[in-house]
Amino acid sequence: MQTSYPLRQQWLGNLRGDLLSGIVVALALIPEAIAFSLIAGVDPKVGLYAAFSIAVITAIAGGRPGMISAATGAMALVMIDLVKDHGVQYLFAASILAGLLQVLAGVFRLGSLMRFVSRSVITGFVNALAILIFLAQLPELVGRGPAVYVLCAAALAIIYLLPRITRVVPSPLVAIVVLTAVVIGFGIDVRSVGDMGQLPDSLPNFLIPDVPLTWETLRILLPVSATLAVVGLLESMMTLQIVEDITETPSERNRECVGQGVANTVTGFLGGMAGCAMIGQSIINVTSGGRGRLSCLVAGVLLLVLVVYGSDLVRQIPMAALVAVMIMVSIGTFSWRSLRDLRTHPRSSSAVMLLTVVVTVATHDLAKGVLSGVLLSALFFARKVGRLLEVQREEAGDTQVYRVRGQVFFASAGQLGATFDYQHVAPKVQIDLRDAHLWDLTAVAALERAQEKLAAHGAEVTVVGLNAASRTLIEQVGGRGGGH
Repeated sequence: MQTSYPLRQQWLGNLRGDLLSGIVVALALIPEAIAFSLIAGVDPKVGLYAAFSIAVITAIAGGRPGMISAATGAMALVMIDLVKDHGVQYLFAASILAGLLQVLAGVFRLGSLMRFVSRSVITGFVNALAILIFLAQLPELVGRGPAVYVLCAAALAIIYLLPRITRVVPSPLVAIVVLTAVVIGFGIDVRSVGDMGQLPDSLPNFLIPDVPLTWETLRILLPVSATLAVVGLLESMMTLQIVEDITETPSERNRECVGQGVANTVTGFLGGMAGCAMIGQSIINVTSGGRGRLSCLVAGVLLLVLVVYGSDLVRQIPMAALVAVMIMVSIGTFSWRSLRDLRTHPRSSSAVMLLTVVVTVATHDLAKGVLSGVLLSALFFARKVGRLLEVQREEAGDTQVYRVRGQVFFASAGQLGATFDYQHVAPKVQIDLRDAHLWDLTAVAALERAQEKLAAHGAEVTVVGLNAASRTLIEQVGGRGGGH
């Protein structure tokens, strides 16, 4: 689907909303970027530089206006062992290679594969991510003292009540500013952004990863980079779909693949870690009024300006305020309707959704959760289609006619073979496939096996009605596929 809006509208069509939402996102990105750096085992500036670089580049080159991309937890989890075993330079190199693989995915138009992900998987992905976002906030709440609970509750009150009075300024931004002022003004001793790690004091510099250019290096990097590329595109495409649904505007999936790839490649040369689209930040952006490319650009640029030149103020932002924003995101992200739908939706759809949630939450790996959901969806689909095969037997003198209707493939081939009566075989047997289609080798093998068994009982077997595609398949695999 191509973005139908002109470039000027994508950048300047929502100037005020994009500027304000970009400020909110920039403030919420800072602690997350630091946290993801710590997960990967690298210096906080690696995540912060990545958040700046990826946000700015995807704002320009990406295919989804209004979506926020930066360093993410899902990508950080993939990097842990690489950093531990080989060091941060290999992380930069892996990020570059992952970006190149994503560019190739966009060039070969692999973004369209998203159509194979069912709505049940997307719902499960969204619900699992909402749960993970909420669980990630608990360390900032549990055992932190009553002041944190009061501040967090106050921030949530501002976030949910202010829109009833005015929507001129995004309520999450107001909550962050008010709580920061209260903490500074009253000298309240609570955990702040500065407690999460050292903020960078300079702009990122261009660098070439210090790794040997050998086949052994490629052997180390390729599995990690391929995983980063797949996880990044998977999470980005899922987030893109969600933002599409919220804003009711189209996206360019293959352009987004290329944009993500270019962003990760450049980020590796700037001393940052690979990243992808962020569903939490993207929802913050669109619910705060962000719709265009400018919001993501503002978020990236402002983040860098704040951490480099305004670090004294940024360090004092209470984590309680940012936790409240993320709790709002988790509540808004979760599909509460899906709980009611469990009673009315088909059991197979509910099972796919629940499996996606359980696997994702249990492993903290979005790729594994989505892959589990997709595989279960495929199994249910194959089972359902396999039941649509129908075989009718008719007697015409000394000829038995088997009329096959439906799709013959690995899930239904066994049913086809079981429908022939090998105990009462007529002198002539005709297998009529005019209303059937052979899809794979299993289907061809089942047809051949039936012909051989019938012939062994003395029947003269003919196959009629093969369509062109089925006949070509039989010829390719060297089958008999006799008939007229």
